Amino acid sequence: MGRPVVLNGSGEAVYKFGDVSRETLDRLQIYVDLVLKWQPAQNLIAPSTIPDIWTRHVADSLQTQWSYPEAKVWVDIGSGGGFPGVVTAILLADEPDTHVHMIESNQRKAAFLRTALRETGSKGTVHAGRIESVAEGWNHGPVDAVSARALASLNLLFDLAEPFTAQGSKAVFHKGQDFRRELDEVSDSWQFDLVEKESVVDPLSRMLLFSNISARSK
Repeated sequence: MGRPVVLNGSGEAVYKFGDVSRETLDRLQIYVDLVLKWQPAQNLIAPSTIPDIWTRHVADSLQTQWSYPEAKVWVDIGSGGGFPGVVTAILLADEPDTHVHMIESNQRKAAFLRTALRETGSKGTVHAGRIESVAEGWNHGPVDAVSARALASLNLLFDLAEPFTAQGSKAVFHKGQDFRRELDEVSDSWQFDLVEKESVVDPLSRMLLFSNISARSK
């Protein structure tokens, strides 16, 4: 897994990712420029994080695809401004037989996501609707992995992802320093295999990689 290395110390820090190609970095730059262009009207990211967008959002989102590099078809739920869905699509842009589905209920953000995919030349489909509705009516083929970032508690994430994980999909969820409490809570209702990975952005945060997910008998 590549780690971000600061090349300059300015507010608009430029990062080099150890295992990211120049073409991918160029696409990421196009995407960041789009986020900043649309930000005043769409509030795609928290305003306080704009100076650190490459660390707080781009580098953090790169970890999603790195968590399951063998996964070809992804579903990102509650995609918002595209972190990590668009970043995952950018990383897979030149890989054969890959696709990223993004589910977002906000129509204006869905329009932004479509623009981001088009402008970065990445492969993906934006499903504008509620996660529950899109997931339950899924007819777009098998899904290898489900992702979500800054969306909901693990209990709710497991419920939302169940239409995919019940068919064998893996899941990767970004979680902050309170992740241990959420794991304890979700373990009461679900059983799963878990791999914890320390975030490259925040050592107190975790990438939680779930597989073999099933609901516990009640």
